[in-house]
Amino acid sequence: MKTKKLIVLTSIVFAAVSTSLHAQTGKWQNLFNGKDLSGWKQLNGKALYEVKNGEIIGTTVRDTPNSFLATEKNYGDFILELDLLVDNSMNSGVQIRSESKADYNNGRVHGYQVEVDPSDRAYSGGIYDEARRGWLYTMDTNPKGKLAFKKGAWNKYRIECIGNSIRTWINGVPTASVVDNMTPAGFIALQVHAIGKNDEPGKQIRWRNIRIQTENLKPSKTDDIFVANLIPNDLSGQEKANGYALLWDGKTTKGWRGAYQSTFPEKGWQIKDGELSVMKSNGAESTNGGDVVTDKEYGAFILKFDFKLSEGANSGVKYFVTLTEGNKGSAIGPEYQILDDERHPDAKLGKNGNRTLGSLYDLITSKKIPNAQRKIGEWNKGVIMVYPNNKIEYYLNGFKILEYTRGSAEFNTLVAESKYKNWKNFGMAPKGHILLQDHGDFVSFRSIKLKEL
Repeated sequence: MKTKKLIVLTSIVFAAVSTSLHAQTGKWQNLFNGKDLSGWKQLNGKALYEVKNGEIIGTTVRDTPNSFLATEKNYGDFILELDLLVDNSMNSGVQIRSESKADYNNGRVHGYQVEVDPSDRAYSGGIYDEARRGWLYTMDTNPKGKLAFKKGAWNKYRIECIGNSIRTWINGVPTASVVDNMTPAGFIALQVHAIGKNDEPGKQIRWRNIRIQTENLKPSKTDDIFVANLIPNDLSGQEKANGYALLWDGKTTKGWRGAYQSTFPEKGWQIKDGELSVMKSNGAESTNGGDVVTDKEYGAFILKFDFKLSEGANSGVKYFVTLTEGNKGSAIGPEYQILDDERHPDAKLGKNGNRTLGSLYDLITSKKIPNAQRKIGEWNKGVIMVYPNNKIEYYLNGFKILEYTRGSAEFNTLVAESKYKNWKNFGMAPKGHILLQDHGDFVSFRSIKLKEL
């Protein structure tokens, strides 16, 4: 009797918490009738989809591409909830605002996918752009969200697509937040991932309680997880609520000046079409327009920035820049290296690749993750997180590529063996300017925003 009371009480508490997190104003509609696949159609691969005991069961089949069970209707703004149970050794996902067009890759399904990943990578709840741009939200920037998915158990997914905002939850825990305007509407689909020729077929994923709201939608309360905003120079409502501000307004030089100067450089930099670009000169450090720095200084912070390289280009983003070393070349500070590794000779200098893209320049080599870097000429998203305890993390397009602690014994040893060995207390200022480097190559920046911690 006590056990039954405890179960009832737990259910009431969970419902109360869920209601407080997610205000319900719309009317739920079932997307699955619990009996057959009416309203759904299969696309691309030939995985097996069947209905048993009020569940849709997807089963892997050898020698077939990714399979999708898609809604016949398209949906724009909606709130979607469903339960799923997946084999621990397979991968899957839920497509949202997705498309299949004859003129795009022979009808291959493409669009936003909410990840189902029971592997140790733990990217469940992240957002992948299927057959298009790749990862938009990897879960590396949301460590707490990585813990939400329960292996070998039913997991409750919630997906809110309202305007340009796409947010996800697993078992009530916020997992991803993406702001993007590429595809405003499309079908919803349940994926059974392709398997390799040597993989054993017959692995299953099960879905149930699939329901949707499409009217009178009210977004859930703002949470504090990382937001991946793909709209240039835009500050979303959630970013504002979490304390972010644009460090560059996308139009003027306000808030920036030349290093060792009182005003912004009169040459060497260009503001055009929402992009702040270093103009190509001679490939040398600070011999044309020179570096530019923020007027303000910052201590602990999260810095987001987009960057785009031209072929063979070199640049960097520095922080804790004090401008106290005198006007001799590029100002000094820890650097997030920006480089065309294939074409610029600097990639082969230093030690063990510590001058390659995303590295802590001349000190620590960044982790090289397949497909993490966009092609030359495409935009990349960089993030530098500087915590009050001096722990620092670098991210590239959502992937964590490096971490260190400034002032640690390891850091001091690396500095002593680097080109900075003669700079007293290198990188240890309590505050400093943010710097964009002029290395004489054409490199563009946008969406520069910062949150002070």
